[in-house]
Amino acid sequence: MEITSSLAAVVTGGASGLGLASAKALRAAGVKVAIFDIAEAGPAIAEEIGATFHRVDIMSEESVVAGFDAARAANGQERILVHCAMVAGGGKTVGFDKTTGGFKRAPTEGFERGMLGIAVASYRMASIAALGMAGEDPLNDDGERGTIILTSSCASQDGQIGQVTYGSGKGAVNAMVLPMARDLMDLGIRVNAILPGTFATPPMLGVKDRAPAVFAGLEAAVPFPKRLGKPDEFGSLMMELVRNTYFNGQCVRLDGAIRMPPR
Repeated sequence: MEITSSLAAVVTGGASGLGLASAKALRAAGVKVAIFDIAEAGPAIAEEIGATFHRVDIMSEESVVAGFDAARAANGQERILVHCAMVAGGGKTVGFDKTTGGFKRAPTEGFERGMLGIAVASYRMASIAALGMAGEDPLNDDGERGTIILTSSCASQDGQIGQVTYGSGKGAVNAMVLPMARDLMDLGIRVNAILPGTFATPPMLGVKDRAPAVFAGLEAAVPFPKRLGKPDEFGSLMMELVRNTYFNGQCVRLDGAIRMPPR
């Protein structure tokens, strides 16, 4: 897909971290960007980079549909969706409870919420975007009408202790990519996912402030380069997935060759 100022994009979670890096990269290329987020700072951040802001709760179908309607009214039909937002949870399947002196399990409700906030939300965003793209004219000789980029995680392939909910949700995202790309192939809509490793997003930078030794260990675990990923490196790969029309149905790790240990 040729990236021009005539294109519009929706970036979820675009007020911070990987989403913000993606929004900035798209704006730098001239793309009209709509940020979907619930962050209080979202409107100011969107104004700063020249994007529109839409308060969208990815757990609510009504909120998401209203967000797409507002974004399309402002910028036109999006041809690019970058979905970075999520709602997750943690906890060991069964672990020892120091308070009671017995064992406890992570509640089913927490697992369900994580699946809704990762897998179901990814389908929600992708399917609503694809429905809008389907009726548009092709952008090039290949018949491309749009591209969808989902955010998975290396935890989908080597999840650590306490990541059964997160790893399962992100694994479902991976499993979604190829059949969805095949569903949408006749419409000229591509679907890919990025599997980031450990990135220097606000939550991880909070670890650096609270526990510098832990943060140093996270950096040392990366084979090369021995540091956390930079959000703009995620943005750079995202832009290549947009540009390169032959990228389709792929789950691409971006992780400095890390393979996560059990804990």
